[in-house]
This record gives sequence, C-alpha cells and structure tokens, in this order.
Amino acid sequence: MSKNASGAGNQQGRPDESLGYYIAGFVDGEGSFHVAIQRNPSTKLGWQVIPELHISQHERNKHVLELIRNTLGCGYLKPNDRHKPNDKTWVFVVRSRKDLMEKVIPFFERYPLRTTKRHDFEKFATIVRKLHKKEHLTPAGLKAILQIAGSMNNNGAYRRIDIETILSHLEPSETVRRTP
Repeated sequence: MSKNASGAGNQQGRPDESLGYYIAGFVDGEGSFHVAIQRNPSTKLGWQVIPELHISQHERNKHVLELIRNTLGCGYLKPNDRHKPNDKTWVFVVRSRKDLMEKVIPFFERYPLRTTKRHDFEKFATIVRKLHKKEHLTPAGLKAILQIAGSMNNNGAYRRIDIETILSHLEPSETVRRTP
C-alpha cells in the first residue's frame, strides 16, 4: 500500500510506477492530444494555436479523471457538452502551456503510450516546445507548427478548419517587410 493517502504518488512526488503506466494506458484508449487552431485578430499573425490534452469518461467513472488530474497536478474537469442534457460524459482538459511543458510532456515521456497515439503525442510535444520557444510568432514558424498539427489525429480527419487555407494566408506576402 502506498504511503500517500490517495495512492497517487510516492515521497518524491512521482506516481507509483503501476499508476503511471495505468494512466498512460488509459490515455492511450480514452485520451486525445489535440491542437486547436482558431482565428484571433489580436494575435500577431491572426491565428492562435491551442494545444490541449483531453480525456473523456462517463460520469460514473469521473473518479478516474480526478485521479489523473491529481497525479499530473494540473488541468480541470468539465461536463462534455452542457447543451446536451443526456450527455453524461466528463472531460479532463489541460490547456496551460506551462503545465503541458512541465508536467504532461515529461509524464508521457516517462510513461510512454503504446498505440499509434504515441506518434500524435510526439508531434504534440514538438508543437508545445515550438510554442514555448515562441516560434509561432513568425510566419515560417507558424507554418511549420500548422503542418505538424495537420498531420496529427488521422491527418486532421475531424478538423473544422482547413490547415491548407490557413497556410495559403501565410505566404511571403504576409511576412513582415523592412523599410529601406
């Protein structure tokens, strides 16, 4: 039995090995590493990149999402769709770039995913690191990020915004020009 009252970690602040692998397996089946792209005129290039970890579960298993949140030490839980009264699912979400960099990515590097979702995680980690380095603030950097994001999750099969449309707006005509 763990010395930690919740069983979520050991004395060094790390989860028990079996819990870490359990969470990785759970995310392999129920989670998603997602990069949302949305128009935002207040940003330098007019587009915002929002990396997110999502894990959904029926309300009867909400305690598993709480366990994951407590183990990772970040994120929040919310009803999946407040507009559908019959939807009984909850979602655990991590959006904070700092938490993604410092908690989520190191966790899944320590406890690797085993399915093809691992490739999405690796791309996700690359994007978060590029955002951390502020590469998204240049047209070339944003383009590179969008190309990686477009290749995630079955090549964007469920993406609402066409990456190619955004990329076409980031051509050299939109680069910052220097005055002579």
